[in-house]
Amino acid sequence: MTNAIWHRESITKEDLAKLPTETYEGQIYVIQSITEAQKAVEALKECSLLGFDTETKPSRFKGDEHDISLIQLSTESFCFLFRIMNKQILQLVKSILEDEHILKIGLSLKDDFRGLNKSGAFKPKNFVELQTYVKQFGIKDNGLSKIYANIFDKRISKRQRLSNWEADFLTIEQKNYAALDAWATRRIYTELENFKNKNNKIPTQEI
Repeated sequence: MTNAIWHRESITKEDLAKLPTETYEGQIYVIQSITEAQKAVEALKECSLLGFDTETKPSRFKGDEHDISLIQLSTESFCFLFRIMNKQILQLVKSILEDEHILKIGLSLKDDFRGLNKSGAFKPKNFVELQTYVKQFGIKDNGLSKIYANIFDKRISKRQRLSNWEADFLTIEQKNYAALDAWATRRIYTELENFKNKNNKIPTQEI
């Protein structure tokens, strides 16, 4: 175990399932028009730290591939869900992803970047990969739900992950799931950074 504020270094699926489920309490804004996207991007440019995630319609059979259809960018209190089937909206969002002055926190970023590059090359800047970042704190798990559980003793339900992200209208459950995933990456990073700065060190491991 660590001598830090979090609960464990890793967690089994069985123990994860026993934990209470985390809920997202912030504001959610679904962005579907160019005008909405322009306003959202302007608001995000005022932020210094964002949680980042994407969603893609699941493949049902071999060869059934889909482009990323949703990009989530979250602050501490609100989250924008950009529906990027409209490529003009995607280009506006990419201006945030390429902004070297805004720190973005994500997980499995290579997969996200690979998917986004299908619609045109871009250069992501100032990102933190959580899977790598949490290792310095002794956390061994790679998945978002497990990492979150190790720190906050709550689980993130993945029930909506395989839902249809290209549907005409997103359900309340989809919106909450998408916002929570992006918000959680930011919260994990903030929690660990606060610990590191408060203690002026990376936690050592106890044997």
